[in-house]
Amino acid sequence: MTGGSAREDIGGDRFEARAGDCLLSPEMEAILARLAEEDAALGDPTLMKPRDGRAQAEAVNARWNREMPALFAAGDFAIEGPAGNPIACRLLTPSADARGLIVFVHGGGWAFCSMATHEHAARRLAIAANAHVLTFDYRLVPEHPYPAGLDDCAAVWNAVLEGHGPLAGLGGPRALSGDSAGANLALALMLRQIDEGGALPDAGLLFYGVYDDDFASRSYVDSAEGPGLTRAKMMRYWDFYTPDTSVRKSPFVSPLKADDAALMKLPPLYLNAAAIDPLRSDTANLARRLEALGRRDTYRLYPGVVHGFMQMNPILAEARTAAEEAASAFLEVAGKMKTT
Repeated sequence: MTGGSAREDIGGDRFEARAGDCLLSPEMEAILARLAEEDAALGDPTLMKPRDGRAQAEAVNARWNREMPALFAAGDFAIEGPAGNPIACRLLTPSADARGLIVFVHGGGWAFCSMATHEHAARRLAIAANAHVLTFDYRLVPEHPYPAGLDDCAAVWNAVLEGHGPLAGLGGPRALSGDSAGANLALALMLRQIDEGGALPDAGLLFYGVYDDDFASRSYVDSAEGPGLTRAKMMRYWDFYTPDTSVRKSPFVSPLKADDAALMKLPPLYLNAAAIDPLRSDTANLARRLEALGRRDTYRLYPGVVHGFMQMNPILAEARTAAEEAASAFLEVAGKMKTT
């Protein structure tokens, strides 16, 4: 993957947002006004009982999952999790000649959402890359704190490596992908595979991820009150995921705490960030570290949009562009594999 930012022509710190980047685009502003009206009576899910918060998350995300893009096939199956728990999986196949596999880990603060809430976005990625996309439901917090969700992700990755069931015979490159907390889990899994000498994917496609618990970062200050995701909500998500804060020192929890040697062993990465997002600096700091190591990963900063914008792909142009750019990064890796 080639390196760089969407704003390479400016001086200074090209990884961080400028003031103009943090102004809502007209399209984003209109969407947020619509959501404010539709969701006016709803509470903060991080302050609800988990069951109620999850029901609300499923309901509000349903609006992004209507009129699904057509696929060649979509099939459900299950694998056994590390605690004997069944892990529901869905394999999305965009065409008869789809090549490669993208394992997509959904976001939701480790606490909410599911493969259903992210299916439209996953289908968009599958079609753009003409690759199979595998989604699944991992165990959620606070009932199942770290490392339960990560262990489930590892079980799914092992099923991919072993060619379990419908995953048998899928050729081409493999990628680990995810958004927000799902990007955290995808990157943490890669780092754990490195630590354990396990097999890595050929690429990582990571969208506005959680990579550290630095609540004083520039973006946590800039976007402390949102719109959308806030600093207070993220702090609660972290408390759900790791009630023992000492655990956050681990790179398998906070990937930015990984040492340089581990980061150098990662596969090529596509990273994106939303300019108006408490997590923006997590991605900027990761991209900055990777470049300082001499790596050439792809970094894209999307101005004018908020955290979770790729969920809005049915009505937001930037979301569709982000999916296409991630797919291009995957296809670039696939092309290099064909020529070696």
